Amino acid sequence: MTRKNQFWKGMLIGAIAGGAISLLDKQTREAMKENVQKTSSKAAYIVRNPREISEKVKGTAAKIKSTYEQVSEDISFITDKVEELKELTPQVTDILKETKDSFTENENTNLIEEVLGEEEKII
Repeated sequence: MTRKNQFWKGMLIGAIAGGAISLLDKQTREAMKENVQKTSSKAAYIVRNPREISEKVKGTAAKIKSTYEQVSEDISFITDKVEELKELTPQVTDILKETKDSFTENENTNLIEEVLGEEEKII
């Protein structure tokens, strides 16, 4: 035998020995017994009801596909809105500047009128 085969053979023997030694503990044996019973029960159910399991798998696959499609649509929608915002931001900025300038201009005009009005009262 080659060394590689001896390595795997040693690994297998070590795993079996470790498993056997761990089964000396009563709690470990009971836990293993429960796990084996649950697993064999589930496997037997699957073997007896392959159509039901197949339908469940198909249903789950359909839900996953539907969820994926919905998430893709949502991402597309959000991406479109972000692009719209990128396009609108300069326009909104310009509108805000114009509005500010307009208000500033109106305030200065009112101030000038007030000052001129006061001067006329003095004269």
